[in-house]
Amino acid sequence: MTFIDTHIHLDGPEFDDDRDDVVNRAKAAGVSKMLIPAIDLASVRRILDVCRRYPGYAYPMIGLHPEEVREDWKEVIATFKNEKCSTREWFATTVGAYPCGRPHTQTLKGSAKRSGVNATPAGHIPSAGDHKGTPLQGGVPVRRATTRVRPYIAIGEVGLDFYWSREYECEQLAAFEQQVVWSVETRLPLMIHCRKAQNEMVNILRRYESELPGGVFHCFTGNEHEAAELLRFERFALGIGGVLTFKKSNLPMVLPRAVPLERIVLETDSPYMAPTPMRGKRNESAFLIYVLRKLSECYGVSEQQVAEVTNDNVKRIFFDEEPFK
Repeated sequence: MTFIDTHIHLDGPEFDDDRDDVVNRAKAAGVSKMLIPAIDLASVRRILDVCRRYPGYAYPMIGLHPEEVREDWKEVIATFKNEKCSTREWFATTVGAYPCGRPHTQTLKGSAKRSGVNATPAGHIPSAGDHKGTPLQGGVPVRRATTRVRPYIAIGEVGLDFYWSREYECEQLAAFEQQVVWSVETRLPLMIHCRKAQNEMVNILRRYESELPGGVFHCFTGNEHEAAELLRFERFALGIGGVLTFKKSNLPMVLPRAVPLERIVLETDSPYMAPTPMRGKRNESAFLIYVLRKLSECYGVSEQQVAEVTNDNVKRIFFDEEPFK
């Protein structure tokens, strides 16, 4: 049985002394892939180094975390877009990179263009008519396999966070929307962080609802109403981690009632939020087995089924363009 950690900050200083050991323990526990989100410019460069160290196992994302948004957010995102081996470079080497096999010579249209966000047209945005003949999965168009050269598998970790402060609220809103548009342009899925800002986040996403390529609502801890609101974005899944195992968590009741297993991916958010019985320790991917076991208990299915279904969900969102093991 293998499974995937869709959110680990493996580049963090918490792992500097034993990163190889952390990866080896994860592999021994059954973790077959790690997805590593960025938070700022410095982390992007660290993450690429880490992923080169574990090729075919660790996969990088690129994005500006809401807690790192400051007055210079436009310059930071512009630098992301010009980063060596960034999405701009792999566009030049893309072959049929869009859902209907169309070339990427068309400009933005629809809400991405109407938004007024300063985004460079970079690809064809599929409309309802584009999906004729395109395979459907649960009524959702599935992106066709493509051949393209790029290191990043998602735009993330991006989003909104008003938990500690609203000092940079306007900047966070603008930075998040621009990165949503970037996701629409590039067809890279989103890894979304949201804390005390679901209404604002949903309002932005609704402007692009038909054009979003998909993604994950990271670290979901909400109620049934909040789950339903997020699940209306059909190409997205909810990221479930250690909170599920906490004694006072409401997730063991909420998830089976409101969230199909087909809309869940596993995550640790390592080194944070270690699951029970590892609470108080530095979290790591090997501990993901405790989350998987709790999901198995909540849904009344085997651990193997949880692993297979969540792996398929990860494949659908992140890896439908390359061989998947």
